[in-house]
Amino acid sequence: MWTFNAALDRLFDLLLAPLRFLPPLASLAVVSLVTAVVMLLAIGRTSNQRGIDEVKRRIAAGLFEIRLFNDDLRAILVAQLDILRHNVTYLRLSLVPMLWMIVPFTLVIAQLQFHYGYDGVDVGRPVLVTAQLRSQAGEVETATLAAPSSVRIDTPTAWFPGARQLVWRVTPTSPGDYALRLRMGGVDFEKTLHASGGFSRRSPERTSGIVNEVLYPSEAPLPGGIPVTSISVAYPERDIDVFGWQIHWMIVYFVLSIVFAFVLKKPMGVNF
Repeated sequence: MWTFNAALDRLFDLLLAPLRFLPPLASLAVVSLVTAVVMLLAIGRTSNQRGIDEVKRRIAAGLFEIRLFNDDLRAILVAQLDILRHNVTYLRLSLVPMLWMIVPFTLVIAQLQFHYGYDGVDVGRPVLVTAQLRSQAGEVETATLAAPSSVRIDTPTAWFPGARQLVWRVTPTSPGDYALRLRMGGVDFEKTLHASGGFSRRSPERTSGIVNEVLYPSEAPLPGGIPVTSISVAYPERDIDVFGWQIHWMIVYFVLSIVFAFVLKKPMGVNF
């Protein structure tokens, strides 16, 4: 799984590299436009276009029938039942392209989260590093955190037994990508730290498990059977500035993708 994630990481870093100098809203608009085009191509290839067009005409005919015979209760009920039946058919026809797209889009959203979902750690700004332990292991007393010379470790190891967490506060003194090294029981575990305020990939957590490999694909998973279950850096979450409104990037992404899809569906000859 990590080999696949690493290849996907490199691909997205390459594809998003030209957008690094654009404002977040503008770069996300470009990504949404590409998403809409890919989505329309997938719908056109995987759906029954004739069936969708036919069932939408039947739904429109049912609505027109209700308007036309609004004084005939029996005709209205029959038309409503027909509309309900056609809506079920429409949902069934729409399910096929949704099933084709759900896995790719889950992977895409997981990748975009690490580019748009977090603000950077600015130089001189402290951030917390947390190691979550499986249990109150005896190796806690030997746990240490090491960092390159450009990252200052401000606090000694703080142990919170109730939460089973080891916590440090660190401060980058120059921009760049760094590897923090947690040593526990004679074994080293690394965690990346990206220090800059610009557009870049940021990985807030290194963890283990198949599901977490999908959700956190930017770093190799921790090996199983070790006392550490995750190592995280508390990157602040980022919102996208939309004309003065601070909105979560995923809402902006979905809204723009849907808008572009509706604008492009007729030129691309796709019905949904």
